[in-house]
Parts: sequence; C-alpha cells; structure tokens
Amino acid sequence: MPADRNDTSFNAAERADRSDTVSALERGISVLRCFSEERPVLGHAEVARITGIPRPTVNRLVATLLAMGMLKSAASAADRFMLGPGVVSLARVFLGSLDVRAAARPSMTALAEEVGASVYLAVRDGMEMVLIEACRPRSSMLSARLDVGSRAPLPNSALGRAYLSAMPEAQRTQLLDSMRLLRGPEWDSTAPNMMRAIDEAKRLGYCLSLGEFHREINSVSVPLIGPGDEIMALNGGGAAFVFSEERLRNEIAPRLHDIALSIARDIGGHVPVPVPRT
Repeated sequence: MPADRNDTSFNAAERADRSDTVSALERGISVLRCFSEERPVLGHAEVARITGIPRPTVNRLVATLLAMGMLKSAASAADRFMLGPGVVSLARVFLGSLDVRAAARPSMTALAEEVGASVYLAVRDGMEMVLIEACRPRSSMLSARLDVGSRAPLPNSALGRAYLSAMPEAQRTQLLDSMRLLRGPEWDSTAPNMMRAIDEAKRLGYCLSLGEFHREINSVSVPLIGPGDEIMALNGGGAAFVFSEERLRNEIAPRLHDIALSIARDIGGHVPVPVPRT
C-alpha cells in the first residue's frame, strides 16, 4: 500500500459494511480529506493515488468541488488545487458551535503560560485527532507548532491514546481492527506502545507519548466526555528536555485532570474515572 494512503482518514476499511451511505458523497469527502498542512496543494493524479479513486472520477469530483467553492485553483499551476473558502465557512460554523472551546480556553491559556507547555483540545475525525483549541506559551523554546485544525494520529499521539481509552470496549475494538488493516506491516511496531498507553489511561486517568508523535516532544493527555457522550482529549507538553516523563506524570497530568473536571462541570459532561488494577 502506498505510504500516502496511510494518512487519509477516510479509507476502505471504514467504508466496509455501510449499505446506507451514498458512495458519490463519500468519494467527494475523501477528496477533501486528501489536503493537509503537509500537502496543501494537490493535482488530479495525486488525489487519485491517495484515494484510490479512478482518475476520470477524480476529474469530475474536483470539477464539482471547484464549482461549489470547496476547492480553488492554486496560483502556482493550472492543474493543481487547494481547499477553498467553502470549507472555511463550514469549519467556522462547526467551531462556533463548540461551547467547550469557550469553557476550556481560559484554563488552557493559564496553564500554558504558567508551566510553558503547549495545551491542546481535540476531537476525533476518522483515524486522526483534530485540534479544536490550541494554546501556546509566548516563551516556548520548542513545540510541535500545532494549531486549530492540525491533526494527530490516533495510535502514537497522547491525544489519540486518551481518546481510545475512553471509548466503549466494542467500539474501540472495531476501530483498532480498521486501524490495523489501514496501517499494514507497521502496525506490529505501533500497537504495543499504544495498548500500554490505553491501559495506563484507564488505570491512571492519563497517558503519555514520549517523542512518538513528534521527535523531541513529550506530552500527556487526559480524556473528557461531553454531555452528548462525545469524547475529547486534553493535552499538554513540549520540548522533551523541559517536559520529562517525571514532570508530565507528577505536575502536568494532575493539572490537566483538574482542567478537564472544570470543563466537564461547565458543559455538563464528565471525566472517566480511573479503575486501578487490582
């Protein structure tokens, strides 16, 4: 499987057993999800390769998305495209509806400035976590430089691992099966650390990612569940030489847990209760 297709959040494994969906709409959305911070501009051939959709179909989908304002032509070349203003307007509506951001921002900002950490709040989108709030200290020496809309992989980011820990067992098993099919041979090296982190989150209420998402960046994350049972994850961390494993466990994790509790009270949600191993 080409490497490009491993980081698309919409894939064949997820589409399996969906008899009640519209395939044309699924394909259109999969085209939009090809674009990311790492690849903001793509051509027809690249979209076809990443999605696995035949080139003639890609041409029609791109033409439709251009007409709707979801894509726009790139200034650099006639046969290359980038996300259009239609996507931005939808994103603004989505973010504006999330009261949790307003509840979370003051505490996240205070923690970021007080301890020098980057603090993020994220929700899941497909096989990735997407940031809906990001607070960085003004004095940060080294950070992952993520912002609202940035994405983090489920298996090797603290955000993704915290999210997975809060899922109902049956749903988590199904998602992990899809993830295993998507990642192929690399799954065997990724899964053990991920499973240990999920177990730790269920026992301690938090989990770590030590240089596994971004090199030289350590972070810790706690899960948070909204009033409609939507799962989120709250994350803090930064340069590994500043945020050691010990500091993350002893200082940052308890602070994140307190912030998660405060947010949960404000929005009518809750924080999963750790279950220590007997």
